Amino acid sequence: MRWKSALLIGIAALLAAMLGLAASVAVYGPAPLLSSPLGGLLADFIPGGDRNGSLSLGDTVSPWQLPDLEGNLRVVADPGQATLVNYWASWCAPCREELPLLADLSRQPGKKVRVVAIALDSLPDAQAFLAAHPQAMDIRIESPGGTDSSVLLGNRHGVLPFSALIGANGRLIARKVGAFRSATELDEWVAQAHPAP
Repeated sequence: MRWKSALLIGIAALLAAMLGLAASVAVYGPAPLLSSPLGGLLADFIPGGDRNGSLSLGDTVSPWQLPDLEGNLRVVADPGQATLVNYWASWCAPCREELPLLADLSRQPGKKVRVVAIALDSLPDAQAFLAAHPQAMDIRIESPGGTDSSVLLGNRHGVLPFSALIGANGRLIARKVGAFRSATELDEWVAQAHPAP
């Protein structure tokens, strides 16, 4: 009889954990779960997205253009300079929290990496957010969806914020699901573009 009670308690605990996980994803989205190293590995096994359409780490990223806030098409990642490409949206709370860190990095004197923030948002929504919260950095606009450039760079599940690091040689070096929480974390991640000799 004791083992039946233990089994019922175990099942109840498992159901409570699953309900808590579902509630967390419903409230915060999957980014907190997928932003850990283990979460990044597990994301490859979660159904969804077209695996064949995404680049692998080490692959060459072909140059592409997106419009800036004035509608001018500009190259996102210039060959010859490392580029951090960050995807965000005006409705994404973690994205809004991380944008000032990215803006600070983009203004550093002698910076070794270019920062391009791509709003997966409507132009009016992005402009309204930036009017209320100005960010002095290179911002582009792209329509979100299954074929946006974040998917090509490995964001198969459309999680925001999402960042990709492209080396000066045009190769995809790293990607990150979720927000950078500190300048130190961001600096350490960007340092991958310039490994020590």
